[in-house]
Amino acid sequence: MIMSDGVRIASQVHGAGGSSSRLPLLLTHGFGESARMWAPNVAALSADRPVITWDMRGHGDSDSPEDQALYTQQACLADMAALLDEAGAERAVLGGLSLGGYLSLAFRNAYPHRVAALLLFDTGPGFRNDEARQRWNEQAMKTADRLERSGPAALGRARAARGMLTQSGAQVIESLPSVDVPTLVLVGADDTDFLGAASYVAAKVHGATLVTIAGAGHIANVDQPAAFNEAVTAFLAGLD
Repeated sequence: MIMSDGVRIASQVHGAGGSSSRLPLLLTHGFGESARMWAPNVAALSADRPVITWDMRGHGDSDSPEDQALYTQQACLADMAALLDEAGAERAVLGGLSLGGYLSLAFRNAYPHRVAALLLFDTGPGFRNDEARQRWNEQAMKTADRLERSGPAALGRARAARGMLTQSGAQVIESLPSVDVPTLVLVGADDTDFLGAASYVAAKVHGATLVTIAGAGHIANVDQPAAFNEAVTAFLAGLD
């Protein structure tokens, strides 16, 4: 558990910890999920390096403050930096699924010196087109309204949908050609909403590796954990 701008952020370090000389891996979950989504993967991925998992604000065991202003993508990036600071890691491999992958790309923009490689799972880079971004944001707002109606337990996720799931510009998608670290783009073969986005990211990031996991949908690491773990560990071994 760490404190970031007064918000408690739940986190855990798995595996090798300080005994490993290899760069740590920071894993960021998707919207509506929590660090628990990585349960089928952490043992394999942390066999030779520390793996940091965490819950975004409004999710899992992290705080769900009432102030909507505390739910922003910039706040999430600050949380990620604070997690690396707590682990004593100046640089790390960043991995994330869906919203977590988008935030990992955004973190590379904000803190390029702290990112050694990127693992982007079932994610997209946002939108260059204002109308497409507006449609995405309208869906995020509808998700927030639905969560709000479901009861008090979901209020944190509703605020996160309004402030963290929505997008305000094209900075991330426009930054893809400038990504200069090894990048794995992994997508489930049945994740039809993100197959095109994965191909686009892999084409725009110089030297990116694209892996498609058969029999997997949007949460490929859960749908096909053995194939997911094999692909990710092979990529990480190539870094070493």
